[in-house]
Amino acid sequence: MEQLSVATIISKIENEELFHAVSEDYSFTIKIDDYVHYACAAIHDGHQFRKALWENCLHTEYERWYEEDPETKNMINSHPIVISGCDSRFEYDLNRAPEEAVFETAWGKQLWKQPLTDHQKNKSLNKHSNFYNVVHALVTKLEEKFGVCIVYDMHSYNWKRWDREVPTWNLGTSNVDNDRFGSDIELWRLSLSEITFPHDIISTSKINNTFQGNGYFLKYITNNFKNTLVLATEIAKIYCDEYDQILYPEVVSSVEKQLRKRLPEHAANFYKKYNL
Repeated sequence: MEQLSVATIISKIENEELFHAVSEDYSFTIKIDDYVHYACAAIHDGHQFRKALWENCLHTEYERWYEEDPETKNMINSHPIVISGCDSRFEYDLNRAPEEAVFETAWGKQLWKQPLTDHQKNKSLNKHSNFYNVVHALVTKLEEKFGVCIVYDMHSYNWKRWDREVPTWNLGTSNVDNDRFGSDIELWRLSLSEITFPHDIISTSKINNTFQGNGYFLKYITNNFKNTLVLATEIAKIYCDEYDQILYPEVVSSVEKQLRKRLPEHAANFYKKYNL
C-alpha cells in the first residue's frame, strides 16, 4: 500500500491504474485490484481520532467505538474495489453533509469541553472533502466504463439497545429509485437473509426497518450519478459484544466468506440487467 495525495489517487483512477493506497493524511484507504461494475465502501470503519482533540473530548474511547462500525471493512475487503474511512466519525462523519459532519453533540451528549476552533473544524472538513473528491472520481470512472454501477455501502448498528426485535440485516432504501431498482433491492435482501452464522445466530433481513438509508454517502452518489445504485447495508452487531467491546472474529470471517460469493453474484445480475 502506498501513501498518496488525493490528486495522485484521482489521476490513477482516471488512468484506470490498479493500486492500493492510503491518503497522505491517513484519513481513508482505497484499493482497486480491477475495474469492475461495483464498489464496496466502509465509511464508518475508522477509529482514529487525532491526538490534538483528545483532551477536549468528553466521550470515552469506548463510547466512540460503540457508535462506529468496526470490522465492516474486513467484511468486504476481498472485493476488487474498496474504499474505507480510517478516522472516527466523532472527528467528522463521512455519512453527513459537510455542514453537519463535525458534531457538537453526539447521541445526546455534548462532545467537546470547549467549542472547536474554526481551524480545528476546517482540518476535519478538508478530510471530508478529499474523500468525496475521490468518491466522485471513482463513480464517474465506473459509470463511464460500464454504463451502470452498484455501490455496497456497509454499516453496522447496535441491536441490543432497541426495545423490539430487529433484523440481522437492514437495507435503507428511502432515497434511491425504488421504482427502477426495487427488484434488485429485494434480491439483495433475500441473499443476505440466506447468510448463516456461527453459534446458531439467526439471520433475518428487512428493508427500512431500523434505518431508512438517509446517509450523505448514499445521497451524494444518488444525486450526482443517475445510473448508480447505492445499497446502504446494515448488519446488526452480532459479530461483537457491543457492551463489553469484544469482537468475534469467527463471525466476521463467516460474513466475509459468504459475501465473497454473494456480493459479486448480485452485482453481476444487476449489470446484466441494466447494461443495455
